[in-house]
Amino acid sequence: MMFMAMGGFLFLNTLYLQDVRGLSPLDAGLYTLPMAGLMFVVAPLTGLIVGARGTRGPLILGGIAVLASGVILARLTAHTSFALLIFAYVLFGLGMGLVNPPITNTAVSGMPSSQAGVAAAVASTGRQVGGTLGVAVLGALAAGGVTGAIGPGFAASTHVSWWIVAGLGAGISVLGLLSTTRWAQGTAGRVADEFRDAFRPPVDAGRAQPHRDRAEVAAG
Repeated sequence: MMFMAMGGFLFLNTLYLQDVRGLSPLDAGLYTLPMAGLMFVVAPLTGLIVGARGTRGPLILGGIAVLASGVILARLTAHTSFALLIFAYVLFGLGMGLVNPPITNTAVSGMPSSQAGVAAAVASTGRQVGGTLGVAVLGALAAGGVTGAIGPGFAASTHVSWWIVAGLGAGISVLGLLSTTRWAQGTAGRVADEFRDAFRPPVDAGRAQPHRDRAEVAAG
């Protein structure tokens, strides 16, 4: 959900800033720097919070920040003040910075250490799929309201996409709450134990290895 929102966010804002507000590609990129700056600052701090207090708080607050950003951008016009735009960008960056570390933590903690690479790969795949869906789905919905070249009317056609971003933010908060209940953590722990048992090497195989090594040395 987070990376679907981000894929749509970057795609739609790039078109809006350049084709509606007339900014150059460089200026459009500079206007989105506040989002990236918040992510850069907040993500390491969130990692400390996750280590000390768990993932519930960052997930819920991050989802609320994305929700607020989507609601603001759902009122976008061709003349929306840049101050309001940057405020929405800051909120979105705050949401990204709060949600991203818990995603990695949850993926890796649910698998044994021997499968940490697999867990990270699954999380990375989720990110790529989400970003692709964000560009495809939110971009297609916004484009459905455009006839001809992109112009001032594009701002209004993006409203439905921004409401979806707001809904994704709400979904992140709800899942952040449900996935951190005592029951959910108990089921996650049991599944992790099953993975550990499945990937634990047999004791006999571990003991047989030194004997084979000594036999090979003697034969040599």
